[in-house]
Amino acid sequence: MKNLLALALLCCSAFSLSGQVDSISADAALDSAQLQEILDVYAYMDSLEATLDYQHGIVQLRGDLARLQVPAGYKFIQGDDAELVLTELWGNPPSDVHNMPLGMIIPDQMTPLMDSAYAINITYSEEGYVSDEDAEDIDYDELLADLKASTAEANIWRQENGYGSLELIGWASTPYYDQVSKKLHWAKELNFDNTPENTLNYNIRILGRKGFLEMNVIGGMYVLDKVQSDIDQILASVSFEDGYKYSDFNPDLDKVAAVGIGGLIAGKVLAKAGILTKAGIFLAKAWKIILVAVIGIFSLLKRIISPKSKRAEIS
Repeated sequence: MKNLLALALLCCSAFSLSGQVDSISADAALDSAQLQEILDVYAYMDSLEATLDYQHGIVQLRGDLARLQVPAGYKFIQGDDAELVLTELWGNPPSDVHNMPLGMIIPDQMTPLMDSAYAINITYSEEGYVSDEDAEDIDYDELLADLKASTAEANIWRQENGYGSLELIGWASTPYYDQVSKKLHWAKELNFDNTPENTLNYNIRILGRKGFLEMNVIGGMYVLDKVQSDIDQILASVSFEDGYKYSDFNPDLDKVAAVGIGGLIAGKVLAKAGILTKAGIFLAKAWKIILVAVIGIFSLLKRIISPKSKRAEIS
């Protein structure tokens, strides 16, 4: 409950609660214990964010696997910090042991606690060498229809496991595969539980010798234009090290993945791993939780926040 309250407060207000103690005490029907709980929540979340170790320049991803040149205008946090952001600050379930973050890219001018913040989470799947022979033969309209159908079927699993319903609206960005760089990217527009705002699921896959790097954009549809304007430098920022590159594949030694380019887009590797639509869509549960929390405590916030504060309104 502490995380939900803090996130809701951060989404609905633009001021520091710690600097408004006197006015809160005077305006709100709260006893001292309730007031202190709110202040403790804010301080806890703020202290977690302060522990994040932001980096720029060149960083190594999982030792000698790959290299990241942090894109201009962005900053990087390592895997442990990324997991903290996903779970403690954004309210997601713990990452699967086989899909732990290698790190996360965040815009320089943002922190994870900003309601407008977005991030690019980086993971690695060692599913084997992904053949790209099918890349030119994929019918993306047909693939989208299949994805919509499978998403609807997966709603049974989602609802049984507390993740609510999910609707695939369509492509936010049509899949594109670069045969030279061996990099694939596409974006889906999603809606969770008929919420007013749709969610962006922007996916990047960088193919390597033994698997692929995943870069998943976490944010609302409002970040689509920004991501598309930055996509070239984001794609160029990551590369496998020697020995792990796509061109290093040895058919006599290396495993071949069970899927091709179409399978990556369809998410068949994720389904096989038993994590279905939960993986790579981190905001699915987080934004649902935030919305419910905001609505649930809005009457309390209206008593706490000054009547003059327009940021308290839910649009």
